[in-house]
Amino acid sequence: MKHPRISLSAEDECWRKKRRVIRYYNRLARIYNLLYGQEQKLKIVESLKAINLNEKDMVLDVGCGTGLMFSHINGLVETIIGIDISPGILKAAMKLVKNMGGKSTISLLRADADFLPFKEGIFDKVFAITLLQNMPNPALTLSEIARVTKANSEIIVTGLKKFFLKEDFLRVLSEAGMNPSIIDAGDGVKCYIAICNNGPSSASKDINIGMHSQLMVKTNANAW
Repeated sequence: MKHPRISLSAEDECWRKKRRVIRYYNRLARIYNLLYGQEQKLKIVESLKAINLNEKDMVLDVGCGTGLMFSHINGLVETIIGIDISPGILKAAMKLVKNMGGKSTISLLRADADFLPFKEGIFDKVFAITLLQNMPNPALTLSEIARVTKANSEIIVTGLKKFFLKEDFLRVLSEAGMNPSIIDAGDGVKCYIAICNNGPSSASKDINIGMHSQLMVKTNANAW
């Protein structure tokens, strides 16, 4: 007997994808650095070449994973906050932070990149490295990132080349109201790297992209 096919709403599809992402990275947490550590390091190094960090900066790493970014900027900025939706991957990041010296204050938080638990315009720099391919609607995610970033500050975003065509990556950034500049990182880097200026209007821009505008719903722990 065939079971009736259930039609999922856009909101249901959104949370379904996020649950898959959580399960995937929970399983991968112990071996993530072994599999992807060098690849991620290349992206981070190339990204940092294109920006200037200030010792008073408050930095947000959205989708921080195992915390590979932290060792590159620890001591160069005042505060680093890493968020990720996977509790397993955050445990790996916590181990790294506990063994790390330096002068930066580093905090970790489990949160959804689409619903960042911060006030508007508080971060001086925001990184979203290898994040967008995991998000149901990347433009909405970027709009939320822009909301918590100070006006005229930099947002560093990467897009996997195997997931995005260059023009699609740029389109997503533009839909989020960002002003991107793609840097030439060489063929060895598997991502496009964009340095985006968070213009004064970006954080408050009303993003409405078809049915995906329906996905702006309140988070709750049960959804995970």
